[in-house]
Parts: sequence; C-alpha cells; structure tokens
Amino acid sequence: LRAHWALEEVGLPYRVHALDYLGGELDREDYSRISPFRQAPALDDDGFVVSESAAVVLYIAEKAGKLIPADVQGRTRVMQWCFAAVSSVEPTLTCLDLVGIFDSGNDKLEAPVRKLAGRWLGGVERRLEGRQWIANDDFTAADIMMAGVLRTIRKSDLMDPFPNTKAYYERCFARPAWQRTLGLCAERLGMSVDDIR
Repeated sequence: LRAHWALEEVGLPYRVHALDYLGGELDREDYSRISPFRQAPALDDDGFVVSESAAVVLYIAEKAGKLIPADVQGRTRVMQWCFAAVSSVEPTLTCLDLVGIFDSGNDKLEAPVRKLAGRWLGGVERRLEGRQWIANDDFTAADIMMAGVLRTIRKSDLMDPFPNTKAYYERCFARPAWQRTLGLCAERLGMSVDDIR
C-alpha cells in the first residue's frame, strides 16, 4: 500500500499486478529475480526493477519530482526519515506483534519490546513537536513511509502517550490520495474499505 499511495500522491500512471501470497507466487523462482527477498512490493518501470517499499517510494518520488525536495539537504532529510521508519521503528513494532502472536501475555518478552517501541515513538513525537510533517515543511515520501509503519501498530494504547504522533497519523491518513489507495485496494480484493483500514 505504501508504493500504491505514493503513486496516487504523484499522479504517475501505473498498473497493479497482484500476487497470491498464500498461493506461493512470491516464492516462485522468477519472482526472486525481481525481489531478492521475495517480498512485495516490487516496481518494474520499463525494465528498471526496484524492490523494498522505501526504495520503491523514493524512486517514485524521484521520477515524479514530487514528494521529495530538490535540494540535497532536503532530500537527505527525507531519506533519513524513510530509513528511520523502516530500520528503527518498524522492526520493533514487528517484534511486538510477534510476541503478541506467539507468546501473548509474556511480560518478560513484551515489556522490553514495548519500552523500545516507546523510545522510537518518543523520537517521532519530539520530531513532530510544532511540525505537520516528519521530514520537511511539506508532505514527502518520508511521511508515506512513517505513516505506513505507524499503521502496523496493533496495540491501540501504544500511541496514547504521543499526542503529536497520533495527530500526525490522522493527518496522513486523511489525505485524499490515501483514501483513493484504500478504495482501489478494497475493490481489487473484493472487500470493504473498513475491512482493510
């Protein structure tokens, strides 16, 4: 959904090719040539193939000349927050989910992971103090990545101590391009928007 959202934000034409994860399509040998870790998304732009959601979103931003500033410092700030989203915040949230799935109620495991998640969310909270968007004054690729990561939070109380982050989350997901993305995804899957929200 992050790549799809970026495409909706910039207005580039695109075509979605859905893969059946449960049917094993991501595990096929031909897909491993496109995506080394056999993950979605992968983008094929007239033979130029890129995988990993942050790289795909940054590529879309670069190609469109939108969602990323023209100056090197602005661009670097966007990349910094894309990396922060996928290499600091997201792995911890994923670990928290795994503890919840496989060892729910084990406070010896959950407590330290929650503490680390709080540390990362605290950093996001401080960054958003007095700001609308995470990297720069405008909505960028970094916001797509950070909001996409925050969307994975399953424990609703995790964001409670972070009012700036909660308000940011709401701002990001109120964007018309996100609403279109959700609608198109729901249509493809034959589901309601509420089912995938």
